[in-house]
Amino acid sequence: MKLKSKNLGIRREIKVVNWLGFYTLYFKEVKRFTSVFLQTITAPMVTTLLFVLVFSMAIDRGAGLEGISYITFLVPGLLIMSVIQNAFANVSSAFMTAKVTGSIVDLLMAPLGPFEIFLAFNLAGITRGFLVFIFSYLLLFFLGVISIPTHLIWLIIFLVLGGFALSSIGMIAGIWAQKFDQLSIVSNFIVTPLAFLSGTFYSIDRLPDFLKPIAYLNPFFYIIDGFRYGFLGVSDASPYKGFVILLLTNMILGYCAWYILKIGYRLKP
Repeated sequence: MKLKSKNLGIRREIKVVNWLGFYTLYFKEVKRFTSVFLQTITAPMVTTLLFVLVFSMAIDRGAGLEGISYITFLVPGLLIMSVIQNAFANVSSAFMTAKVTGSIVDLLMAPLGPFEIFLAFNLAGITRGFLVFIFSYLLLFFLGVISIPTHLIWLIIFLVLGGFALSSIGMIAGIWAQKFDQLSIVSNFIVTPLAFLSGTFYSIDRLPDFLKPIAYLNPFFYIIDGFRYGFLGVSDASPYKGFVILLLTNMILGYCAWYILKIGYRLKP
C-alpha cells in the first residue's frame, strides 16, 4: 500500500505491518494514561497499600499458610490483581471514550490494520499494569512488607500473560459496550468477581472439595497463582500447567479481539 501527501509529494510504502503507525499508536496510548498519573498509577498504589494495612491490622500475624505469614501470601495476589484490573480498564476505557467522543473514526481512517491496532492497545494495557506493579512493589518493598521475588522469570511471564488476557477482554468489552453503563457490567459482574474468587485472599486448598474443580476452571486463578509462585516459590497448581492454560486462553481471547476489530463490529457505521 502506498500513501502520498498532496502537499509535499512524499510517497511512503507500507509493508505487511505498519510499524511506524503501530509505534505511534502505542506511545499515544501510553502518553494518554501517564498524563493522568495520579489517577492511573498512584490511585492503584494507594488502594493496594490500604488493602495491606487493613489485612495486616485485622488478621493475626501468626496465621500462616504453608509456613508463610498470611500477609506475605496475600501481597502478591493484591499486586497482580491491581495489574490485571488496570490493564482491563486502560483498553476498555480507551475504546469506550473513542466511541463516545467520535474519535474512533480517526483511528479507523488511519493506515493501520486490525493487527497493529490490537497490538498497540494491548501493549499499552500491559505497560500500564507493569508500571502499577513496579511502583506498588517499590513502595511495599521500602516499607518492609515484601521481599525480592524468588523466581523473577515466572513472575514476568505471568504478569505479561495476565496483562495480555485482561487487555484483550478490555478490548472486547470496550468494542461491545455502547455506553459506560454496559462497560461497568463487564467490570462489576465478570472481571471483579473472577479476580476476587481466584485465590487472591485465600489458598485454593482451603476450599471444600466440591468447590475446588470450579476454582480450577477460573483462568484468573492461574494468573494469580503463577504470579504468587514467582514471588514466593509456592503455588496451588504447577506453574507449567498455568502457563499452558493461560497461553491457550490468550490465544482465544486475542483472536476474538482481533477478529471483531477486523470486521468492525460496533465500530463502523
